[in-house]
Amino acid sequence: MSTLAEQIFSSDEKDILQEVMNIAFGQATAELAEVIDIFVILSVPYIRVIKGSDLPGYLLKEMDGSPVVNLIEQNFIGKFSGQALLIFPSGAEKELIKLFNQENEAEAYGVDIDTLERETLIEVGNILIGACIGKITELLKDFVTYDPPRLLIQDLSKSTPSQFPIDKDSFAISIRTVFRFEQQNVEGYLFLITRQHSVQWLKKALQTFLESFM
Repeated sequence: MSTLAEQIFSSDEKDILQEVMNIAFGQATAELAEVIDIFVILSVPYIRVIKGSDLPGYLLKEMDGSPVVNLIEQNFIGKFSGQALLIFPSGAEKELIKLFNQENEAEAYGVDIDTLERETLIEVGNILIGACIGKITELLKDFVTYDPPRLLIQDLSKSTPSQFPIDKDSFAISIRTVFRFEQQNVEGYLFLITRQHSVQWLKKALQTFLESFM
């Protein structure tokens, strides 16, 4: 029986998509270092295609027993359109504010630590999502706009497809990568949820990308 990925993408198309992601993440790494002044390593992304309705269960398995997660959701709109979900395990927000030295800022300006943690997650998500999707669409000759990101605290063990911020008829191109911020490892999962009407455009764009090197 063929997998969902094989039903949607040919073997060549999946290879091209993997290469586009590799190049995009490599270029995004350099830009992230300039934006946040901290060197970021994005590991080689692993791509898998999942039905939107199966995503909550898949995520729970991938999070290795940590059901409560911070989920940053951001819609992107273009020929390649959909949702980006950046997921950090619960507790990552505390590591991130230490990494960006924002604990002192909270004390100096009297900012509530919970508010600062939420704002840090949203800002990091905005930067990472923008850098990665921006490079992907640049390589595929598209231009996207973004809705403001929003933060959800999600218990994956209690999530049903109807409660998850995805269309049940969509599919997710899951991209699992590890974000390493200098001396600390903060593991994040990036998922691009692509709507059905983008599929044919994406397949053509991948073929055009390949032909540009021939």
